[in-house]
Amino acid sequence: MFEASKRLQKLPAYLFAEMDRKKKRLISEGMDIIDFGIGDPDLPTPANVIEAMKKGIENPIFHKYPLGKGTYAFRKAIADYYRQHNDVELNMDEEIVVLIGSKEGIAHLPWALLNAGDVSLVPEPGYPVYHIGTILAEGMPFFLPLKKENQFLPDFGEIPDDILSKTKILYLNYPNNPTSAFADKDFLIDTIDFCKKRNILLAYDAAYSEIYFGEKPVSFLSLPGAKDIGIEFHSLSKTYNMTGWRVGWACGNKDIIAALAKIKENIDSGTFEAIQFAGIEALTGKQDNISELREIYRRRMGILVDSLKEAGFDVAMPEGTFYCWVKIQGGSIETAGHLLEKIGIVATPGVGFGPSGEGYLRFSVTVPEEKIKEGVRRIKEWLKK
Repeated sequence: MFEASKRLQKLPAYLFAEMDRKKKRLISEGMDIIDFGIGDPDLPTPANVIEAMKKGIENPIFHKYPLGKGTYAFRKAIADYYRQHNDVELNMDEEIVVLIGSKEGIAHLPWALLNAGDVSLVPEPGYPVYHIGTILAEGMPFFLPLKKENQFLPDFGEIPDDILSKTKILYLNYPNNPTSAFADKDFLIDTIDFCKKRNILLAYDAAYSEIYFGEKPVSFLSLPGAKDIGIEFHSLSKTYNMTGWRVGWACGNKDIIAALAKIKENIDSGTFEAIQFAGIEALTGKQDNISELREIYRRRMGILVDSLKEAGFDVAMPEGTFYCWVKIQGGSIETAGHLLEKIGIVATPGVGFGPSGEGYLRFSVTVPEEKIKEGVRRIKEWLKK
């Protein structure tokens, strides 16, 4: 009998995988499921990107190992995009590494920086990969509660000195999954100063930076001193409906980018160059689809929020992302389980993102408007019983 490693045994069951298994079982039993869960865009990848991919696949140059930090052309497109959209200058040779989706880079980052017992500061509720990557690197996650009374921003003053002395990485993610909170400029400037004073790397997850309904969120890397202590993870997944394509990048501090690239050189062989070729078209081609996508999510979110308010839930219209963080009465796992088993509604239990997520459900609006309306109708009927 073979036994999993101790580090693997420390990992919790991956929340989305557990939910998906239960959902598939119910579908096989004939239940009509409306999935507000994982947040996988339901709209197609833009046609111009698909056409670029077709051309890329037919090019034999792209059939070889895609070694290195990514193709020159894709890294240039990333640098140009950051200059035009975020007012950020990036050295494409030293400050960008292409990833097999940002999740991969986030998971591998601790391997590049942490020794056994070193600490990562991990916001919770938050994306589980921040603390999972830390555990796999034999580091120690220290959780920073994100609470409504603090606008879902961490309070660095609550971190003990003995933890700070061992801290190497701080993870942040704004616009935030799962709370949909935004971080303002003053908070980010203070955070850069906090990290500089303590020689902590700020790993900023910007996957949702283009999904906003009002004012564009602040670009972390555009702030003074950001590249001295930080890198940013980004992805084509949410902005261009390319979750299954698995392509993203990290950019920022050149020493950290070099360390992450070295990890990747020894573990994977890079991102298929035909996908990078399509990524160039996504970043440099027409961008009308992004504003259209924002409007679709804004309209869907308005329907969801208004309907949930009518049903008696404590919920506010988010500034962005396609997530709605909904306060509930009772346990989140129990409530999510009842919704799925009784009325075929998938909502993600907040506690799956960390202890501070207890008492919340996360709803995603990556479903058509009619499905949103039907889903909330079912919830209202269920609450009446």
